[in-house]
Amino acid sequence: MGIFSRLTDIINSNINAILDKAEDPEKIIRMVIQEMEDTLVEVRSSAAKTIADQKDLERRIKKVKQAQGDWEKKAELAISKGRDDLAKGALIEKSKVAEMLAHLEEEMKHLSEALGRNEEDVIKLEAKLREARAKKASMQARHKSASNQVRVRKNLYDNRIQDAFDRFDKVDARLDRLEGEAEAMAIGRGENLEDAFKELESNDEIEQELAALKAKASGETKKAPAKKSASK
Repeated sequence: MGIFSRLTDIINSNINAILDKAEDPEKIIRMVIQEMEDTLVEVRSSAAKTIADQKDLERRIKKVKQAQGDWEKKAELAISKGRDDLAKGALIEKSKVAEMLAHLEEEMKHLSEALGRNEEDVIKLEAKLREARAKKASMQARHKSASNQVRVRKNLYDNRIQDAFDRFDKVDARLDRLEGEAEAMAIGRGENLEDAFKELESNDEIEQELAALKAKASGETKKAPAKKSASK
């Protein structure tokens, strides 16, 4: 596989199998992705060079085919002029050109095969690269989730939080004592039957005294106009 051979394990194996052998999976997955990306650049560069070589070879093959046709025409011309010696020489040159053409076409075949392998390598590598990137994203998400859980659980089981709740309990206990004292002070001080009747009697006396004052004030008001009329 040429420059692609160093990634044989990655191409032919599972990403998880590679990570299982690693002490630091996140570090390994980053290295694997970097290696894949670098190799992908090299494979594409190799493919580009192969395509350029193909184009150059196509031009050479076209010229050689043209030369082959030209020698054949020269051989025909020589025969028509009765120059078998020239015709023979032209055919010999045509044969040499034919050998060169066969060599170039064989080279073109090898280039096409190499380009095909490069294309297959790129397809496989891109698929593995997508798999590795997805694995990296999954690992990062799991790492973030696990870190958050650790932080939350550390807070939940932190002694400072427990101390705070212990203080809350002490405050509750203190409030319970204060409320108990307040309720105790009210015991025995409720309204009894005797006090209720005394209050009623007191209210009656006040009402009677108020009525007497009103009656007295009303009588004095009526007498005042009669005295004024006698003086005249």
